[in-house]
Amino acid sequence: MQNKVYIALGSNIEPREDYLNKAIESLNGLNEVNIIEASPVYQTKPVGYTKQGQFLNMVVLATTDLTPEQLLKETQSIEKKLGRERDIRFGPRTIDLDILMFGDQSIQLDHLTIPHPRMVQRAFVLVPLNDLNQQLHIQGTPIQTYIDRLDQTEIEGVELYQKN
Repeated sequence: MQNKVYIALGSNIEPREDYLNKAIESLNGLNEVNIIEASPVYQTKPVGYTKQGQFLNMVVLATTDLTPEQLLKETQSIEKKLGRERDIRFGPRTIDLDILMFGDQSIQLDHLTIPHPRMVQRAFVLVPLNDLNQQLHIQGTPIQTYIDRLDQTEIEGVELYQKN
């Protein structure tokens, strides 16, 4: 059965744009995943561990026949293939792939929580997610409600990426 999924992508190790593109190609290269649409790319300040470079962030909408756990395994495999290291929590990374939503499912496992537990607190996720679907509801609440709850400086820190 085809499920709609939203996946966040982020990179702050050069070449950031290449890592995003390679991750999308890898996702789309999976037989069970079909990228439907991609948000614009945004440049954002780091959150959590702030002594690192700015991120490029975006969200893709895809359909998949995979289960949530299978999709997690595939996204982690792509991260590993693209050189992701997990030395510092919220630290620098070649690529980060987070499953934000998987259909209308709520999943709570030791290694996977859907919807993503911190997505509603992060402008760098909500802004591109809103670009893809302004009618989206996250656990019954409109996405715009979550955006309105954010501090304005957080929203202003999510800037449309302009290629040099």
